[in-house]
Amino acid sequence: MRRGELDDLAAFAAVARTRSFTRASAELGLSPSALSHAMRSLETRLGVRLLARTTRSVAPTAAGQRLLQSLDPALAQVALGLSALADWRGVPSGTIRLTTFGYAARTILSPRLPAFLLEHPDVSVEVIVDDRLVDLVANGFDAGIRLGETVERDMIAVPVGPTLRTVVVGTPSYFDRHPRPETPGDLEQHRCVNYRMIGGGGLLPWEFERDRRDIKIRSDGQLIVNDESLAAATVRAGVGLGYIMEHDVAEEIADGRLVQVLADWCPTFPGCHIYYPSRQVPPALRALVDSLRWVGT
Repeated sequence: MRRGELDDLAAFAAVARTRSFTRASAELGLSPSALSHAMRSLETRLGVRLLARTTRSVAPTAAGQRLLQSLDPALAQVALGLSALADWRGVPSGTIRLTTFGYAARTILSPRLPAFLLEHPDVSVEVIVDDRLVDLVANGFDAGIRLGETVERDMIAVPVGPTLRTVVVGTPSYFDRHPRPETPGDLEQHRCVNYRMIGGGGLLPWEFERDRRDIKIRSDGQLIVNDESLAAATVRAGVGLGYIMEHDVAEEIADGRLVQVLADWCPTFPGCHIYYPSRQVPPALRALVDSLRWVGT
């Protein structure tokens, strides 16, 4: 392989994976024009068209997709080998690409990631917050943080947070106007603040369990959102009932600002886990996993 060809192949993989010269340029630290020139030169040398371009989009051709499938594992091994050199220096280094969702970003990463970055100045972390579940390898991520029950079984998963519970709450003023529900089925008579899942497009079901019975409820309400803070603010204003992480409203339940209902129907479930596909963990990712690992009860 001639000098520079590996760089061009890595650049092609970034463009094909992100389907954007702009995003790939930012990832690689190159200008879009320089990246476009490199791709044309690569296609000329190989004698095959790798990318289908329009004014608004870019995507791999059939030949490009086949090349990408061969390149991804090879480039991953190269990256792993380079990052492993940190073991010889005794200092983790390199870049970690991490996918997670809003709740984990707020409760796991916000309080703990800054200390990790200060302790490991040679490690860079890119965090993409997206409620959709994504394929780590296909999308170029080193690891993800999701709820334990959503992590695929072939992944290595390490807990980074406590067991969780989602509860149903409303304000005292709301219950002055509406009777308290006694069973999940009673929610059909209530105004519920619903959450729209971006990935699948459907409404997040309210899940309940009792006496080994699993029940999923989708009830009507005045508001549908895809933002946790807006949903919680609407519930706190007395508009309707909310299905909210217990941790976020525990103090308000304790002091009476919010009233919890259906407590016997709300089970606990596995909390957040960091997960990744291989036991060959680069030193930087190993350091992040150790830093985030949950050791509480």
